[in-house]
Amino acid sequence: MKVTKLVSTCDLKDCPTIYATDRGTLLVQGETPTDHGLQMPSHETVVEIPAELMLALVRKSHHGA
Repeated sequence: MKVTKLVSTCDLKDCPTIYATDRGTLLVQGETPTDHGLQMPSHETVVEIPAELMLALVRKSHHGA
């Protein structure tokens, strides 16, 4: 799978980040919360990211950058 960084909260490798893949999907890097109370299948997970990261992605795609 080819992964391309779209937007991040910093330039380091361990910050919340959204990536595009060559499969037409997105990968989201963020914190793994343990106190969410959600019931999820064992093959799925949730990550927590700053809302600003999603807003930055929308702004970036809107401006075509």
